[in-house]
Amino acid sequence: MEDGTHTLFINLLALNPDLAPDTLIGQLLIILLLLLVSAVISGSETAYFSLTPGDIRNLQNSHQRTAQMALQLLQKPDYLLSSILLGNNAVNIAMVILSTLLSNQTFMFGSEVVRFIFDVVIITFILLLCGEITPKIFATYNAPRLARFMSYPLMVLVTIAKPFSWILVRTTARVNQKIGHVKKGDNISINDLSSALNVTHTGSAEDRKMLKGIATFGNIDVREIMTPRIDVAAVEISTSFHELRELIIKWEYSRMPIYEDNLDNIKGMLYTKDLLKYMDEADDFEWKSLIRPAYFVPEHKKINDLLEEFRQQKNHLAIVVDEYGGTFGIVTLEDILEEIVGEITDESDLDEHLFSRQSDGTYLFEGKTMLNDFCKVMSIPDDYFDEARGEAETLAGLLLEVKGEFPSNSEDIRYKKFTFRVASFEGRRIQKIRVTVDEAKTKNKPKKP
Repeated sequence: MEDGTHTLFINLLALNPDLAPDTLIGQLLIILLLLLVSAVISGSETAYFSLTPGDIRNLQNSHQRTAQMALQLLQKPDYLLSSILLGNNAVNIAMVILSTLLSNQTFMFGSEVVRFIFDVVIITFILLLCGEITPKIFATYNAPRLARFMSYPLMVLVTIAKPFSWILVRTTARVNQKIGHVKKGDNISINDLSSALNVTHTGSAEDRKMLKGIATFGNIDVREIMTPRIDVAAVEISTSFHELRELIIKWEYSRMPIYEDNLDNIKGMLYTKDLLKYMDEADDFEWKSLIRPAYFVPEHKKINDLLEEFRQQKNHLAIVVDEYGGTFGIVTLEDILEEIVGEITDESDLDEHLFSRQSDGTYLFEGKTMLNDFCKVMSIPDDYFDEARGEAETLAGLLLEVKGEFPSNSEDIRYKKFTFRVASFEGRRIQKIRVTVDEAKTKNKPKKP
């Protein structure tokens, strides 16, 4: 039985004795090279089109040539995708043709069925596994690194394939217009909508400001509107009841975080209303029993998602934590709503402004002013400082990022149309910053939010 099976296999598939070994090795090397090229091109497609906003921000902050080339490729995604598809398909077609020729030269097929199985099933399986599936899985977990690695080869590919890519892009746009799937003017970015609201004269200024807040609402991270850690009013869990009552009267807050040892170890939240019926208790009253669980959110959470969570959980305050789990600040429901309706004040709020106009035409800002608020005050786009801000969220942090070190009092720090100068320090903290606007570079005047 075994001899019969062996004889059948020999009859169906046998080596060609006339094929030179050097020819076989040479063709195999070419096919392997094409398979490698197909793999890296396929992986590049997944890498570039799966980059997160954080990955793109890291590329923008990098001064490496490969990072800048990757950003340049992403500026025209249609041409990048069409060039990748053209290159990948050309390589795959060449590899299939060479593989078929090599198999026909190497093996003497005893049946057309065996020839079909070998040429179509086996070769296609190898191509899909090694040239498509495996590299794309790898690219999913290593997108930024592969995007940088392939930036130069793809730049060459895009340049070579540009005439063909132009035809594909134009043809696709024409077809989309004809079938009505995509119409010119349908796709409006958040920045386009925000700019349109700036120039429109429909409705009052407050209405336009509210519409602009709604337009940009889903694009704002929690860290951009939170109260930073250094300004958080919190109570140490070992505080006596007498001291706690004094703090409540002094701060006049309805909710306060409770911590042990340091702010990174938050134990919960204390609601002032829970203490009202115990205000006359003795100083040894165990107020710790009134502590409620705290709600924690990551610093990069979008505020529209947090608003929905606040609504579902009937919560008004959350502790913002950084990537290491440390306390980064706090964010309240009021902070979120102010992004739409503007500043919300009541009879207990102090009339405190984060900036003031000086007699010499400059502006004096608090160092803790959030960049998001600074952009609103100065009537500039929210992404105006994205190239320089790094991880900074406040005006003081921006100066440190731009300067690269601690600035001095008399030093001018220039960025685009703004000149910044530290007006005062509080220890090692930048307290006041004087801002000068180059009026020659702007037509918009800053306005109160």
